[in-house]
Amino acid sequence: MKRSSGILMHITSLPSPYGIGTFGKEAYEFVDFLVKAGQKYWQILPLGSTSFGDSPYQSFSAFAGNPYFIDLDLLSKEGLLQKKDYETLDFGHNALSVDYEKIFKNKMKVLKVAYNNAKNKYVGDIEEFKKKNNLWLEDYALYMAVKERFQLKPWKFWDEDIKLRKESALNTYKRELKEEIEYWVFLQYLFYKQYEELKAYAHSKGIKIIGDIPIYVAEDSADTWANSNIFLLDENKTPTVVAGCPPDAFSETGQLWGNPIYDWKALEEEDYQWWIERIDASRKIYDVIRIDHFRGFESYWQIPYGEETAINGTWVKGPGIKLFNAIKKALGDVEIIAEDLGFLTEEVINFRIESGYPGMKVLQFAFDSREESDYLPHNYEKNCVVYTGTHDNYTVNGWFKNANKLDVDYAVRYLNLNENEGYNWGFIRGALSSVGTLAIAQMQDYLGLEDEGRMNIPSTLGGNWQWRVKKEALTEALAEKINKITKLYGR
Repeated sequence: MKRSSGILMHITSLPSPYGIGTFGKEAYEFVDFLVKAGQKYWQILPLGSTSFGDSPYQSFSAFAGNPYFIDLDLLSKEGLLQKKDYETLDFGHNALSVDYEKIFKNKMKVLKVAYNNAKNKYVGDIEEFKKKNNLWLEDYALYMAVKERFQLKPWKFWDEDIKLRKESALNTYKRELKEEIEYWVFLQYLFYKQYEELKAYAHSKGIKIIGDIPIYVAEDSADTWANSNIFLLDENKTPTVVAGCPPDAFSETGQLWGNPIYDWKALEEEDYQWWIERIDASRKIYDVIRIDHFRGFESYWQIPYGEETAINGTWVKGPGIKLFNAIKKALGDVEIIAEDLGFLTEEVINFRIESGYPGMKVLQFAFDSREESDYLPHNYEKNCVVYTGTHDNYTVNGWFKNANKLDVDYAVRYLNLNENEGYNWGFIRGALSSVGTLAIAQMQDYLGLEDEGRMNIPSTLGGNWQWRVKKEALTEALAEKINKITKLYGR
């Protein structure tokens, strides 16, 4: 990786007349904006289909894409839809916020129309797509079809025979739900078709995509249902322990994520095959993979199932470098960013160094007026990725509004900030001028947004993942200004 920079903005945040960002025209225009802005990377959040809470970090599959990102106008151009099929539907009336309930209710209906109009149109291509993705596609499509049959209930509440994947039940549901299964396969075909075309366009313009994968999968997912042997579940397929984070600066009671924890012993006996397949699938989608909660591979916070907070957890040793040696042996070198934020022990730091992957430095964490911080730019090594903030942080201007006054004063002095330049631009200057090989700023920080631009507040449910950019905000003048400061610092 050469000295360079990029912008973090998820697909959901793109402008669109239909309630949520997609792989359509506005995505291509954002690639053009990145080029004009002198950027080399577009960082996005996980692309998986979201479930309760709308978090991209709690997905129905570690492999399947979110059908919400399928662009309707592109389907119209292919003759799968007519404009009248969707132009008058209510996808939400706020151009700056995603209304997931309306997207779920109305977009999925339209995609069913496209499926019915596509009968016999892509038979050969879909068969080829099935072969390429045979490791996960059949289980995912069956899981989604059965989930609909059971009124969208989590799989742990399905009838016992299909919950436990008894062969007779699998065969019965495959036969009875054949049409529904084909529909979910079709949606994945469309998702990947549109995404691959967008990625090819980005590559043609010199833009690489940094994708994000969560370390864990959701309890209610095709992964835990179809591969329950690699998770710590009891005989009823209920997790015995779940994942989270201990109490920290984000939350006094810690973060109770609730994801099942891997049975690392079982995975090791299978030479980590599931993880190798997951990384292999991810590297085909993304140019660089950011692995969320990377420190969890060295040791992770394990909480007894049923706890209401993360306080009563314990640290447990993970697979460490053995997992990544197995990945390297199977796949060669894969470009990975290690999200090594949170409580870092010497063992975690040594593990990240041994992996060779760049870690993360978040500038917002640097200005604790009580003590010297590893996140201050003068402490950086070159092999790191510097962020003004992540999807879990305030925007820069939001931080200045909400942070402790002593910390704010420290940041002002350290970065030589002034109001004429704009504190957000001074913060961006701090990231771009650092020695870190790659610097990433959120789009919201370039736009100077405050709390209205925040993507996620950890440990809260509702109101997250909704922010969308104003189409008219992505101006030539802004692109030129970003380009100028990017070039100034040799990125």
